[in-house]
Amino acid sequence: MEPSHMSWTDERVEQLKSLWTEGLSASQIARALGGVTRNAVIGKVHRLGLAGRATPTRSDRPRVPSAPRVSMRAHHVPEPPVVEEDPVILEDGSHATVLTINDRMCRWPIGDPSENEFHFCGRKPKAGSPYCEAHARKAYQPQQQQRRDKGRMAS
Repeated sequence: MEPSHMSWTDERVEQLKSLWTEGLSASQIARALGGVTRNAVIGKVHRLGLAGRATPTRSDRPRVPSAPRVSMRAHHVPEPPVVEEDPVILEDGSHATVLTINDRMCRWPIGDPSENEFHFCGRKPKAGSPYCEAHARKAYQPQQQQRRDKGRMAS
């Protein structure tokens, strides 16, 4: 038997079934079983008829430990807080809307698009961005920062 082809023993099939029902991805199961590819796991899952399962959201899935990630930034310097300024008021006294917005205005949406009051920030965008400085910082937060903010709001 060539080394790339591992056999599906009863024990490995049971392990596959339990990991699958726990909601792990095919890649995670392949790593956990070892000696098998993601595609081999997918093929076996289909042959076993296991395809139907509730798909948990990413945050609910159990984590399969992987090699620790080494951070490139040893020293984290917190970003200054985002200070949003009031939206621009146009000469006619209204805010920037779908009809009046242009590429020299911040396109940060404000309010519910289905409401009449929906408008855009309208401030001067920073170079190479559809948003002003404050909204660009808000839009392009690093993933870690967004997760911390979400956790903070829940408490």
